[in-house]
Amino acid sequence: MAKQTYQEVLWWASSFLEERGKEGHAILYVFLARKKWTKTDWLLHLKDEIPQNEYEQLQKDVLHLLNDYPPQYLLGYEEFYGRPFKVNSATLIPRPETEELVEWCLQTTAKQKNEKIQLVDVGTGTGAIAITLKLERPHWQISAVDVSKEALEIAQINSQMLGADVKYYLGNTLEPIKEPVDILIANPPYVSKKEWGLMDASVRQYEPSIALFAEDDGLAIYKDIARQAQGKLTKEGKIFLEFGFMQGEAVEQIFQKSFPQKRVQRRKDLSGNERMLVVY
Repeated sequence: MAKQTYQEVLWWASSFLEERGKEGHAILYVFLARKKWTKTDWLLHLKDEIPQNEYEQLQKDVLHLLNDYPPQYLLGYEEFYGRPFKVNSATLIPRPETEELVEWCLQTTAKQKNEKIQLVDVGTGTGAIAITLKLERPHWQISAVDVSKEALEIAQINSQMLGADVKYYLGNTLEPIKEPVDILIANPPYVSKKEWGLMDASVRQYEPSIALFAEDDGLAIYKDIARQAQGKLTKEGKIFLEFGFMQGEAVEQIFQKSFPQKRVQRRKDLSGNERMLVVY
Protein backbone atom coordinates (compact mmCIF):
# COMPACT_ATOMS: atom_id res chain seq x y z
CA MET A 1 0.00 0.00 0.00
CA ALA A 2 1.32 3.43 -0.94
CA LYS A 3 1.70 5.74 2.01
CA GLN A 4 -1.58 7.45 2.80
CA THR A 5 -2.59 9.88 5.48
CA TYR A 6 -5.51 9.53 7.86
CA GLN A 7 -7.24 12.32 5.96
CA GLU A 8 -6.86 10.60 2.59
CA VAL A 9 -8.07 7.23 3.82
CA LEU A 10 -11.06 8.62 5.72
CA TRP A 11 -12.03 10.78 2.76
CA TRP A 12 -11.95 7.72 0.51
CA ALA A 13 -13.96 5.61 2.99
CA SER A 14 -16.60 8.28 3.50
CA SER A 15 -16.97 8.89 -0.25
CA PHE A 16 -17.15 5.15 -0.93
CA LEU A 17 -20.08 4.77 1.45
CA GLU A 18 -21.92 7.87 0.28
CA GLU A 19 -21.67 6.84 -3.37
CA ARG A 20 -23.50 3.66 -2.39
CA GLY A 21 -26.26 5.42 -0.50
CA LYS A 22 -24.84 4.95 2.99
CA GLU A 23 -23.97 7.47 5.68
CA GLY A 24 -20.40 8.55 5.10
CA HIS A 25 -19.89 10.04 8.55
CA ALA A 26 -20.42 6.62 10.16
CA ILE A 27 -16.88 5.51 9.33
CA LEU A 28 -15.39 8.58 11.02
CA TYR A 29 -17.53 7.85 14.09
CA VAL A 30 -16.22 4.28 14.24
CA PHE A 31 -12.64 5.32 13.48
CA LEU A 32 -12.51 7.98 16.23
CA ALA A 33 -14.08 5.61 18.75
CA ARG A 34 -11.56 2.86 17.99
CA LYS A 35 -8.68 5.32 18.35
CA LYS A 36 -10.27 6.94 21.41
CA TRP A 37 -9.63 10.24 19.69
CA THR A 38 -11.55 13.47 20.10
CA LYS A 39 -12.22 15.60 17.02
CA THR A 40 -9.30 17.77 18.16
CA ASP A 41 -7.01 14.74 18.09
CA TRP A 42 -8.32 13.98 14.62
CA LEU A 43 -7.48 17.47 13.38
CA LEU A 44 -4.00 17.27 14.89
CA HIS A 45 -3.24 13.99 13.10
CA LEU A 46 -4.90 14.54 9.72
CA LYS A 47 -1.60 14.51 7.85
CA ASP A 48 -0.06 11.57 9.72
CA GLU A 49 0.50 8.34 7.84
CA ILE A 50 -2.02 5.63 8.76
CA PRO A 51 -0.45 2.37 10.03
CA GLN A 52 -1.15 -0.77 8.03
CA ASN A 53 -3.11 -2.51 10.79
CA GLU A 54 -5.40 0.50 11.20
CA TYR A 55 -5.93 0.71 7.46
CA GLU A 56 -6.94 -2.96 7.35
CA GLN A 57 -9.34 -2.50 10.27
CA LEU A 58 -10.89 0.52 8.56
CA GLN A 59 -11.45 -1.49 5.38
CA LYS A 60 -13.26 -4.18 7.37
CA ASP A 61 -15.40 -1.57 9.08
CA VAL A 62 -16.33 -0.01 5.74
CA LEU A 63 -17.58 -3.37 4.47
CA HIS A 64 -19.69 -3.88 7.58
CA LEU A 65 -21.19 -0.41 7.25
CA LEU A 66 -21.86 -1.06 3.57
CA ASN A 67 -24.03 -3.98 4.72
CA ASP A 68 -25.92 -1.71 7.16
CA TYR A 69 -24.28 -3.20 10.25
CA PRO A 70 -24.83 -0.71 13.12
CA PRO A 71 -21.67 1.18 14.14
CA GLN A 72 -22.54 0.59 17.80
CA TYR A 73 -22.44 -3.18 17.31
CA LEU A 74 -19.11 -2.85 15.51
CA LEU A 75 -17.68 -1.04 18.51
CA GLY A 76 -19.53 -3.12 21.08
CA TYR A 77 -20.84 -0.15 23.02
CA GLU A 78 -22.96 2.99 22.90
CA GLU A 79 -22.93 6.02 25.17
CA PHE A 80 -26.02 6.81 27.20
CA TYR A 81 -26.28 9.74 29.59
CA GLY A 82 -22.51 10.16 29.35
CA ARG A 83 -21.64 6.54 30.17
CA PRO A 84 -20.56 3.62 27.95
CA PHE A 85 -22.98 0.69 27.73
CA LYS A 86 -22.08 -2.66 26.21
CA VAL A 87 -24.39 -3.56 23.33
CA ASN A 88 -24.73 -6.51 20.98
CA SER A 89 -27.35 -8.03 18.71
CA ALA A 90 -29.37 -9.21 21.74
CA THR A 91 -30.02 -5.62 22.81
CA LEU A 92 -31.65 -2.59 21.32
CA ILE A 93 -29.17 0.26 20.82
CA PRO A 94 -29.98 3.04 23.36
CA ARG A 95 -31.30 6.23 21.73
CA PRO A 96 -31.10 9.92 22.67
CA GLU A 97 -34.91 10.07 23.02
CA THR A 98 -34.64 7.61 25.91
CA GLU A 99 -32.10 9.88 27.59
CA GLU A 100 -34.83 12.53 27.50
CA LEU A 101 -37.22 10.13 29.25
CA VAL A 102 -34.64 9.51 31.98
CA GLU A 103 -34.02 13.24 32.38
CA TRP A 104 -37.77 13.91 32.68
CA CYS A 105 -38.03 11.26 35.38
CA LEU A 106 -35.13 12.79 37.30
CA GLN A 107 -36.53 16.31 37.04
CA THR A 108 -40.05 15.30 38.05
CA THR A 109 -38.87 13.34 41.09
CA ALA A 110 -36.11 15.69 42.26
CA LYS A 111 -37.75 16.15 45.68
CA GLN A 112 -37.69 12.37 46.18
CA LYS A 113 -33.95 12.13 45.49
CA ASN A 114 -33.06 10.80 48.94
CA GLU A 115 -36.18 8.71 49.57
CA LYS A 116 -36.32 4.91 49.47
CA ILE A 117 -38.13 4.84 46.16
CA GLN A 118 -38.99 1.48 44.59
CA LEU A 119 -38.54 1.85 40.84
CA VAL A 120 -39.04 -0.76 38.13
CA ASP A 121 -37.71 -0.54 34.57
CA VAL A 122 -39.76 -2.73 32.23
CA GLY A 123 -38.02 -4.02 29.10
CA THR A 124 -34.59 -3.00 30.33
CA GLY A 125 -32.48 -4.25 27.39
CA THR A 126 -28.94 -3.00 28.03
CA GLY A 127 -30.04 -1.76 31.44
CA ALA A 128 -29.40 1.82 30.32
CA ILE A 129 -32.45 3.31 32.03
CA ALA A 130 -32.23 1.34 35.27
CA ILE A 131 -28.46 1.73 35.66
CA THR A 132 -28.50 5.44 34.88
CA LEU A 133 -31.26 6.09 37.40
CA LYS A 134 -29.46 4.05 40.07
CA LEU A 135 -26.24 6.01 39.52
CA GLU A 136 -28.11 9.32 39.59
CA ARG A 137 -30.31 8.29 42.55
CA PRO A 138 -28.22 5.95 44.76
CA HIS A 139 -30.90 5.83 47.51
CA TRP A 140 -33.50 4.37 45.17
CA GLN A 141 -34.15 0.63 45.06
CA ILE A 142 -34.21 -0.25 41.39
CA SER A 143 -35.35 -3.42 39.65
CA ALA A 144 -35.32 -4.21 35.94
CA VAL A 145 -37.29 -6.77 33.94
CA ASP A 146 -36.83 -8.25 30.48
CA VAL A 147 -38.17 -11.27 28.60
CA SER A 148 -34.76 -11.86 27.00
CA LYS A 149 -32.19 -13.83 28.99
CA GLU A 150 -29.47 -12.68 26.59
CA ALA A 151 -30.37 -9.01 27.11
CA LEU A 152 -30.36 -9.44 30.89
CA GLU A 153 -26.86 -10.90 30.71
CA ILE A 154 -25.68 -7.75 28.93
CA ALA A 155 -27.52 -5.54 31.44
CA GLN A 156 -25.82 -7.34 34.33
CA ILE A 157 -22.42 -6.86 32.69
CA ASN A 158 -23.19 -3.15 32.35
CA SER A 159 -24.22 -2.98 36.01
CA GLN A 160 -20.96 -4.53 37.11
CA MET A 161 -18.90 -2.37 34.77
CA LEU A 162 -20.56 0.86 35.93
CA GLY A 163 -20.99 -0.08 39.59
CA ALA A 164 -24.80 0.05 39.76
CA ASP A 165 -26.69 -2.18 42.19
CA VAL A 166 -29.77 -3.14 40.18
CA LYS A 167 -31.92 -6.25 40.68
CA TYR A 168 -32.72 -8.08 37.45
CA TYR A 169 -35.70 -10.30 36.72
CA LEU A 170 -36.46 -12.54 33.76
CA GLY A 171 -40.12 -12.25 32.86
CA ASN A 172 -42.93 -10.43 31.13
CA THR A 173 -43.53 -6.78 32.09
CA LEU A 174 -44.41 -6.54 35.83
CA GLU A 175 -45.15 -10.23 36.43
CA PRO A 176 -41.92 -11.00 38.38
CA ILE A 177 -42.32 -7.94 40.66
CA LYS A 178 -43.97 -8.66 44.02
CA GLU A 179 -43.39 -5.47 46.03
CA PRO A 180 -45.33 -2.18 45.55
CA VAL A 181 -43.93 0.10 42.85
CA ASP A 182 -43.42 3.84 43.40
CA ILE A 183 -42.12 4.60 39.91
CA LEU A 184 -42.56 2.52 36.80
CA ILE A 185 -40.54 3.46 33.73
CA ALA A 186 -40.46 1.74 30.37
CA ASN A 187 -39.36 2.00 26.78
CA PRO A 188 -41.17 -1.16 25.66
CA PRO A 189 -41.51 -2.68 22.19
CA TYR A 190 -44.02 -0.46 20.39
CA VAL A 191 -43.47 -0.83 16.64
CA SER A 192 -46.38 -2.23 14.65
CA LYS A 193 -45.48 -4.98 12.20
CA LYS A 194 -47.19 -2.82 9.57
CA GLU A 195 -44.27 -0.39 9.94
CA TRP A 196 -41.62 -2.94 8.95
CA GLY A 197 -41.00 -1.32 5.57
CA LEU A 198 -40.56 2.14 7.09
CA MET A 199 -37.68 1.17 9.35
CA ASP A 200 -33.98 1.66 8.61
CA ALA A 201 -32.32 -1.37 7.03
CA SER A 202 -29.82 -1.59 9.90
CA VAL A 203 -32.64 -1.81 12.45
CA ARG A 204 -34.58 -4.42 10.45
CA GLN A 205 -31.58 -6.64 9.85
CA TYR A 206 -29.64 -6.49 13.08
CA GLU A 207 -31.52 -5.17 16.10
CA PRO A 208 -33.62 -7.72 18.04
CA SER A 209 -37.21 -7.87 16.82
CA ILE A 210 -38.37 -8.91 20.29
CA ALA A 211 -37.33 -5.46 21.54
CA LEU A 212 -39.01 -3.63 18.67
CA PHE A 213 -42.34 -5.14 17.68
CA ALA A 214 -45.60 -5.52 19.56
CA GLU A 215 -49.03 -6.83 18.61
CA ASP A 216 -52.21 -4.77 18.45
CA ASP A 217 -50.65 -2.05 16.27
CA GLY A 218 -47.76 -1.74 18.71
CA LEU A 219 -49.97 -1.18 21.79
CA ALA A 220 -50.04 -4.66 23.33
CA ILE A 221 -47.26 -4.12 25.88
CA TYR A 222 -48.74 -0.82 27.04
CA LYS A 223 -52.03 -2.60 27.74
CA ASP A 224 -50.20 -5.31 29.71
CA ILE A 225 -48.29 -2.72 31.72
CA ALA A 226 -51.44 -0.69 32.46
CA ARG A 227 -53.34 -3.77 33.58
CA GLN A 228 -50.58 -5.09 35.82
CA ALA A 229 -49.70 -1.68 37.24
CA GLN A 230 -53.23 -1.28 38.62
CA GLY A 231 -52.43 -3.78 41.34
CA LYS A 232 -48.78 -2.85 41.95
CA LEU A 233 -48.42 0.92 41.65
CA THR A 234 -48.61 2.77 44.96
CA LYS A 235 -51.29 5.42 45.51
CA GLU A 236 -48.85 8.26 44.78
CA GLY A 237 -46.97 6.24 42.18
CA LYS A 238 -45.87 7.55 38.80
CA ILE A 239 -45.42 5.95 35.38
CA PHE A 240 -42.99 7.24 32.74
CA LEU A 241 -43.26 5.83 29.23
CA GLU A 242 -41.71 6.23 25.81
CA PHE A 243 -43.84 5.53 22.73
CA GLY A 244 -43.89 5.93 18.96
CA PHE A 245 -44.39 9.44 17.61
CA MET A 246 -47.90 8.61 16.36
CA GLN A 247 -49.07 6.65 19.42
CA GLY A 248 -49.46 9.41 22.01
CA GLU A 249 -53.24 9.65 22.03
CA ALA A 250 -53.75 5.88 22.05
CA VAL A 251 -51.26 5.29 24.89
CA GLU A 252 -52.75 8.17 26.89
CA GLN A 253 -56.23 6.63 26.57
CA ILE A 254 -54.97 3.25 27.76
CA PHE A 255 -53.50 4.68 30.94
CA GLN A 256 -56.22 7.23 31.62
CA LYS A 257 -58.75 4.41 31.50
CA SER A 258 -56.68 2.26 33.86
CA PHE A 259 -55.93 5.17 36.22
CA PRO A 260 -58.95 7.52 36.06
CA GLN A 261 -57.94 9.17 39.34
CA LYS A 262 -54.54 10.22 37.93
CA ARG A 263 -53.43 12.78 35.37
CA VAL A 264 -51.72 11.79 32.13
CA GLN A 265 -49.39 14.26 30.45
CA ARG A 266 -47.70 13.85 27.09
CA ARG A 267 -44.42 15.50 26.18
CA LYS A 268 -42.48 16.23 23.00
CA ASP A 269 -38.84 15.30 22.50
CA LEU A 270 -36.18 17.73 21.30
CA SER A 271 -37.14 16.99 17.70
CA GLY A 272 -40.69 18.21 18.35
CA ASN A 273 -42.35 14.79 18.28
CA GLU A 274 -44.60 13.51 21.06
CA ARG A 275 -42.59 10.58 22.43
CA MET A 276 -43.16 10.44 26.20
CA LEU A 277 -45.85 10.56 28.83
CA VAL A 278 -46.15 10.54 32.59
CA VAL A 279 -49.01 9.19 34.69
CA TYR A 280 -49.14 10.88 38.09
